[in-house]
Amino acid sequence: MERATAQRLVEAAHPGVSLLAGRAEIEAFLTRKWSRELDYRLIKELWAFRENRIAVRFAYEWHDDSGHWFRSYGNENWEFDENGLMRVRIASINDLPIGENERKYHWPLGRRPDDHPSLSELGL
Repeated sequence: MERATAQRLVEAAHPGVSLLAGRAEIEAFLTRKWSRELDYRLIKELWAFRENRIAVRFAYEWHDDSGHWFRSYGNENWEFDENGLMRVRIASINDLPIGENERKYHWPLGRRPDDHPSLSELGL
């Protein structure tokens, strides 16, 4: 199936979702995403790995420019090429609106502290 046909099928089933190809499209997508998701804090847990494939589950908290908080959570599968670059990424991500009082990630921006509870320890 050619890329244009695949993109039309994806957009028909999931409006606003797009297939990305190549480093330039990925960088543009991430630039848009990260300009929208402010004060982003992330926790990932390794689910499984084998050879050049990894599966993780994750949850991250962020707010938009109006101050509305969200917890985004889901699963990611990665496949890497012989140079260690990601060849395939498959992700399922759900955005859940939360109140500021429901936040669980309060560390200063940057790397999660080593002593911060994991997803499992937080019950997520």
